[in-house]
Amino acid sequence: MRIAIIGATGHAGTALVHEAERRGHEVTGFVRHPERAVVLGDNTNARIVKADAFTLTAPVLTRFDVVIDAFSTSPDHAYLHVDLATHLIAQLRNITTTRVAFILGAGSLQHPDGGTVLSKMEQNPELAGIINTPRQQAAELDFLRHVSNVNWVGISPSMTFAPGPATDYVVGKDTLLVDTQGRSHLTSGNLALALMDEIEQPRHTQERFTARDAE
Repeated sequence: MRIAIIGATGHAGTALVHEAERRGHEVTGFVRHPERAVVLGDNTNARIVKADAFTLTAPVLTRFDVVIDAFSTSPDHAYLHVDLATHLIAQLRNITTTRVAFILGAGSLQHPDGGTVLSKMEQNPELAGIINTPRQQAAELDFLRHVSNVNWVGISPSMTFAPGPATDYVVGKDTLLVDTQGRSHLTSGNLALALMDEIEQPRHTQERFTARDAE
């Protein structure tokens, strides 16, 4: 498949580039700062293109079988998550040949103790500096759930999402996944595994799923 990754030099995007290439897909990375592509290493054939994601239009996006939104930004600009999702959806309205995948936050997940993860985070004053990111990514999912004429899928990582290798993972739907030790953790490598498995064998059309590291 021809796969485009927006934000290919972030820790999620980097893992996705390597996993997609490992599986034999043709990968194009759209990035704001191509000089940062050194994080991909020398062992990659990915095509890196300097582009503002908001300038990507339907004629460009529809060259790909799958477009992955791995965009990231600072909390004070977190509204751009929603803006980019609306832009991509607008470009791909009523197009069935290109699937778009969104990496969402854990905030919109249901907490095992009740309420949402976001509501629990909002009660913690230590998270005040970053809380806008999960708020905006929850709004992004709310928007996507009103979209029925675009082939989309979303994945929410676990509470802790960090760079790390691909090992194995388990999936769920709308509730935060916690292991037997009470940990909710997903590595970037395991996110790439879970999302690429979904791309190759779709099971979650126009919906969101979640994943955590297997024990």
